[in-house]
Amino acid sequence: MWDSLISFDKQLLLAVNGSESLFLDGLVKTLTTAATWIPLYVALFYMVLKNNENVKKILLVVGCAAFCAVLAGAVDDGLVKPSVARWRPTHDPEIGTLVDVVNGYRGGNYGFFSAHACNTFSLAIFFSLIVRNTYLTIALVIWSLVNCWTRLYLGVHYPGDITVGLIWGSIVGTTMWYVHQKVSGTWSKGKAFVSEQYTSTGYQVADVDVVISVLVLIFVYAVVKACFFIYK
Repeated sequence: MWDSLISFDKQLLLAVNGSESLFLDGLVKTLTTAATWIPLYVALFYMVLKNNENVKKILLVVGCAAFCAVLAGAVDDGLVKPSVARWRPTHDPEIGTLVDVVNGYRGGNYGFFSAHACNTFSLAIFFSLIVRNTYLTIALVIWSLVNCWTRLYLGVHYPGDITVGLIWGSIVGTTMWYVHQKVSGTWSKGKAFVSEQYTSTGYQVADVDVVISVLVLIFVYAVVKACFFIYK
């Protein structure tokens, strides 16, 4: 049964990996680059800064968000990948030559599980629980899933790597939200804000909209840059 699952994982990867489109190659190359998302992180920090009235509360949110990345990435890169030692598709002796790569990018040797998946999804879950805004939740989940798709497109992760990364990311994000609630003392306060200008946890909707707008603009930037990639 295990062998069948691994075989299915490989076949599914080959079915969704790569394309003949230079536009998609350029789009994925931009979206999978960490620097592309720096404006999003700045926007999230701006939202936190505007909606927490003292340094202690700001540092608590920022610290929990940082631990999301640390716990997700450190456990993956420091423990799981070298212990499991599952080849990335691009390095897999069985299917490596069948994987479509972009600009020769193959990643490191091992790919289980996906750091992109766990890092982005842990942050998506954490901020969704902290802010409690439906549109922000949808936007951040889409952001994380797009990052997951880029890793499949590039052939540097199997769908199984992505799935486990999402599971671990959800555990980390939820855990750090729990820590935040316990430390901040808001665990049992429930909904304190009912105005349409605020979310149920007190974040201004206008500031949430800034984060969503920045995310949309990043996607627009990636599309425009991909158009230039065609004629490079």
